[in-house]
This record gives sequence, structure tokens and C-alpha cells, in this order.
Amino acid sequence: MKQNIHPDYHTITVVMTDGTSFETKSTWGKEGASLRLDIDPKTHPAWTGVRQSIDRGGRVQRFKDRFGMTGSATAAMGAGTKASGAKAEAAPEAKPAKGAAKKK
Repeated sequence: MKQNIHPDYHTITVVMTDGTSFETKSTWGKEGASLRLDIDPKTHPAWTGVRQSIDRGGRVQRFKDRFGMTGSATAAMGAGTKASGAKAEAAPEAKPAKGAAKKK
């Protein structure tokens, strides 16, 4: 086995979000270093089972709110038109293509 190829394995202090701490061995930092956690099993929803649910509305409603498309302006918008704040012009009557088959 080769010598001096492995990282230094030493004791560090891990400080949880609530201020409690414990000692463990790690390759992180230097001997006696203190590792402060931002998220730990005492506060993270994956371990606590407590979820913060904020109802922000659906995706479509958030899009409409963000770009100011509400009410009749949304109905007047057609595919391929830009949301410029002004109402879109009414589309002309659809005409069948020249070679389209007619209904009997």
C-alpha cells in the first residue's frame, strides 16, 4: 500500500442550526475545525415531516398575473400575438384552402 496518498483523517466539531454540537472524524478542514450546518435533520422538512405549504396559485394564473393578462384581454389574445397591453385585432373570417374538399 502506498504511503501518504490518503487525506488527513482528523477530529472536527459539527455545530447544528440550534447551537448544539458534536465531535466526529472527517477529512474536511483542519484538526479541531468547526463545521456550521445551515440545514440539519432537526430542521429540514425531509426529516421532520413538517412542510411549509404556501398556495401561490396555479402556473397559468401566475403567468397571467405576471404579464397582466386578465379578463377580456386574455380572450382576445390569439396564438402568435404579443402581449403588448393593447387588445389584439379581430381575426378575419377563416376561408377554406383552394384545394380543400367540400362537405356534402
